[in-house]
Amino acid sequence: MSDSRTIVFFPEGAFGPTNNCVGIGQVLRARGHRVVFIVEESFAGRLEGEGFEERRMRLGPPPATEEVAGQFWIDFIRDTAPIFRKPTIDQLGEFIAPTWQALIDGAKYVDARLREILDELQPDVVVEDNVVGFPALPASGVPWVRIVSCNPAEVKDAAVPPFSSGYSSADRGGWPAFIDEIERTHRELWSDFDAFMRDHGAPGLTWTPTGPDFIHASPWLNLTMYPAEADYARDVQLGPTWHRLDSSVRAATEAWELPESLRDGAGGLIYLSLGSLGSADVGLLQRLIDVMGTTCHRVIVSKGPLADEIRLHDNMTGAAFLPQPAILPTVDLVITHGGNNTVTEAFHHGKPMVVLPLFWDQVDNAQRVEELGLGRRLPAYAFEDRDLTGAVDRLLADAELGDRLAAMAARIQATQGTVRAADRIEQVARTGQPVTG
Repeated sequence: MSDSRTIVFFPEGAFGPTNNCVGIGQVLRARGHRVVFIVEESFAGRLEGEGFEERRMRLGPPPATEEVAGQFWIDFIRDTAPIFRKPTIDQLGEFIAPTWQALIDGAKYVDARLREILDELQPDVVVEDNVVGFPALPASGVPWVRIVSCNPAEVKDAAVPPFSSGYSSADRGGWPAFIDEIERTHRELWSDFDAFMRDHGAPGLTWTPTGPDFIHASPWLNLTMYPAEADYARDVQLGPTWHRLDSSVRAATEAWELPESLRDGAGGLIYLSLGSLGSADVGLLQRLIDVMGTTCHRVIVSKGPLADEIRLHDNMTGAAFLPQPAILPTVDLVITHGGNNTVTEAFHHGKPMVVLPLFWDQVDNAQRVEELGLGRRLPAYAFEDRDLTGAVDRLLADAELGDRLAAMAARIQATQGTVRAADRIEQVARTGQPVTG
């Protein structure tokens, strides 16, 4: 391809954002572009295995022992899991603010290395999928694209529930107290990061009556990944550089077959995943497995990085990591932690969900699924066995919901989200101009 461009993806060091970027990167690479991923060192080799170039960096000092992919966040989540039993307003000071601080510390630590990578690659465009900004990007002068692969409540609006609250869209009674608690718990760390941004050549951050922003909107292109049927109504519409992708599902690159012993059965075929981070809570994942082990349903379990500690039942199969894009089209229902990647992929394939959220935007996704009637929200640590089994049985038996989800999936798939994202990113790479149409 004579007009090949260098396109750099910089996703957060977790599987959800990385996988979203892979789907778009697959399209761009097929068009002949040079696609490079900036990855945290614990992900080393994973993107090369997908056929992409890698440039590696760290968000903190190297550990004394070898890491698995995303090890920092696995440890962080596992150590703070007891906080997830508390109301979300109480999590703000004990979990959410420390999480923002850890992310900010990573952005500070990696700043010099990012500048080094950008100087070496001289990209035509950088595509980032993070929840905190990195001043090296706007300071570089290179066009950059922001992907929002969290729940769209991350992009704040007076008509949208506060991010990470899990509050109802219809009942605003608790919103002011939540926003006041954000002010109390976040103002100092936000002010420090705002100063760091300005001191390192980036614009300042914003704090509005709806709360703080820890990342800028791109002047060139911003992409959200949530279907129209599930998105929020807003008081103020997003600007012309904002574009909704109804989904960004990567192509399945691995074949996967259900074991012969589970191919026939009276019940449904269920996919159970708490994501690479949520599955670090072995006790919770094992409880879900044990409850579903009492049913007639067949269950495919994504066991996560601590797979050796997980015990499956006879009606189950699973592994530490599974090719989710190959599996989701085949199942009848998804039991999930509510991570945005799994939720939007379930929408893409028209699957009802039982969502047991733990933290961050998972609570927002769970509430959205519940209030739109696309599945059920259950408390991850306070559900009764019959709550889970009853929700699964009712959702599987709901033919009207099945028809609604199938129609939603057909529309979403027809929009070809990864192709539309690639078109717009390619336009920025070639023209250096904002994409507003």
